[in-house]
Amino acid sequence: MTLRSVRGRRPAPAPGPARRRRRTALGRELLGFATTGLLAYAVDLALFTYLRGPAGLGPLTAKALSFVAGCSVAYLGNAHGTYRAARVRGLRAGAVFFAVNLAGAAVQLLCLAVSHYGLGLTSQRADTVSGAVVGMALATGVRFWGTRTLVFRNGGRVGPWTG
Repeated sequence: MTLRSVRGRRPAPAPGPARRRRRTALGRELLGFATTGLLAYAVDLALFTYLRGPAGLGPLTAKALSFVAGCSVAYLGNAHGTYRAARVRGLRAGAVFFAVNLAGAAVQLLCLAVSHYGLGLTSQRADTVSGAVVGMALATGVRFWGTRTLVFRNGGRVGPWTG
């Protein structure tokens, strides 16, 4: 019989250096993910602005193309930066990454739809807060979880944060 089977729960986390290492590793992972995400967002926004303006494309076409470009930048940044130790590459990983990002986009749209149509908060400010603030925060959580657990499983992480 182990301690776990008797009590039905895990022992307390290891004190000291091991815990600090896990926190430091998680901090680095979050920082890398956030940095890559900001770069991808900048590419998405810049390309959308160009395609919608000087290129003269419609809003949906421009957004679809800028979304694919932003996802590509995010995948490359995460694959060759944040999760380079995972050694997960290829078409399958790229497809799953794209699907995770689509799920994040759906979360943002759902927040906007609930606020605008369900709650009747129809001002531009309300739309911005629900879609670009609340929706983006929730979508980032979905993307972080999906990226680390579905795409780059155990990318060199240690401890309880292993996906």
